[in-house]
Amino acid sequence: MDKPFVVTGAHGFIGRHVARKLASLGHAVIGLGHGVWTRVEWRSWGISEWHTVDVTLENLMTYAGRPQAIVHCAGSGSVVYSASHPHQDYLRTVATTSAVLEFARLHVPEAAVVYPSSAAVYGQARQIPISETAELNPVSPYGVHKLMAEMQCRMYARQFGTRMAILRMFSVYGNGLRKQLLWEACSKFRQGEILFHGTGNEQRDWLSISDASDLFALACGFASPECPIVNGGTGNGVRVADVIGEIATAFARAKDVAFSGKRREVDPPSYVADISAARARGWKPAVSWREGVRTYVEWFRANEN
Repeated sequence: MDKPFVVTGAHGFIGRHVARKLASLGHAVIGLGHGVWTRVEWRSWGISEWHTVDVTLENLMTYAGRPQAIVHCAGSGSVVYSASHPHQDYLRTVATTSAVLEFARLHVPEAAVVYPSSAAVYGQARQIPISETAELNPVSPYGVHKLMAEMQCRMYARQFGTRMAILRMFSVYGNGLRKQLLWEACSKFRQGEILFHGTGNEQRDWLSISDASDLFALACGFASPECPIVNGGTGNGVRVADVIGEIATAFARAKDVAFSGKRREVDPPSYVADISAARARGWKPAVSWREGVRTYVEWFRANEN
């Protein structure tokens, strides 16, 4: 029987979708992390074992068994939260990554470890699209902590031969995500609000969670001591105003949208991925942003109560 896969943070948005993708490929999935859900719920996401625990070395030793791969989705997921709670953000991102890497080194040195980093490590990018070789200059605690976690991953790969892959994810979205721009926009229009932060001209690279999950599954196979780093995006930049406009049309508020004109320091004006490295690995995104946004609005309306 094949060894299981471990997904930390499997209760979270990306983690649960990755778990379901791995299960669809025939793998047993052990989930660890925070979150309270019923056995029926976590089983519906393809998880064969769920443990509500902190991601520590001790808990990994107790519950993770001897997996063939660990996808470390646990950690902070908010730039804004990191600015107001930098220490907690550090513990969630950097400390948990250290625990996963040490568990792999001591107990399953043959296992692949996939780490979802973020485009936030690039900071104010000088050239668009952004390649994996671009200068790293994060402007938020969130981005700094992601970079610190990346440095740990590269060190373990180089020093101990850990089979690593780092995925720098851009703007991942999809049904079930109850935060960030799409959720905020749908919630505002439902409540009759029309004002949004920023200028609307900020560009983001919107990647559907189904495409992201495919990339995570693929990365479990190409992880190596060379620690490949791959961007997760579509290669297409879309203005925030266009995404909000698409949502506004669905709510019949397209003529009313307004922007404050003020941009937060931790929000760079443009993030667009160069996905040449991912394509070279045999992956390409399949869901267009318009299709994905429309599907998201349908999901929101079906679940808004």
